[in-house]
Amino acid sequence: MWLPILFLLIGLTLGLLTDFQVPEEYADYLSIAVLAAFDTLLGGIRAHLEGKFDQRVFVSGFFFNVSLAALLAFLGVQLGIDLYLAAVFAFGVRLFQNIALIRRYMIERSRKKKEDEKNRRK
Repeated sequence: MWLPILFLLIGLTLGLLTDFQVPEEYADYLSIAVLAAFDTLLGGIRAHLEGKFDQRVFVSGFFFNVSLAALLAFLGVQLGIDLYLAAVFAFGVRLFQNIALIRRYMIERSRKKKEDEKNRRK
């Protein structure tokens, strides 16, 4: 669980402390790559909560997803079509699925904790 949170904190800190501006021609690629990275981050959190987290899968998935998303955006620009929308759709759907599963897990965990406390009092 610490690895996704660590990378999120490092990324946020670097983003807030630097005055780096992305050239306009790369903005589409970066936005898709950030979406893919955020999807991978939430997938890692979900995997940890389910007890299935594997650092190798997380790191390889992170770089593969970001690369694939940027490649789709690049190919789309070269072909003159909005191919990046496929990446937006795919990663967007997975992002919301991961958020929903994390939320459900947290709610169930909270319910179980309350039930355990209630059973201990009896």
